[in-house]
Amino acid sequence: MLFLVAALLLLGVAMGTVAHAPLSVSLALAAVIGVWLLVFALRERHARHR
Repeated sequence: MLFLVAALLLLGVAMGTVAHAPLSVSLALAAVIGVWLLVFALRERHARHR
């Protein structure tokens, strides 16, 4: 339960930050996070096949 509360608190802080940041900054950060997740997924998939 505590983990859920902490996750919701962090989500609220992140959404508040995005709401005050310019759109270009938000899109750039979203692209960086997306690339990071894609690289992570590819590395995990590659490691699983070994």
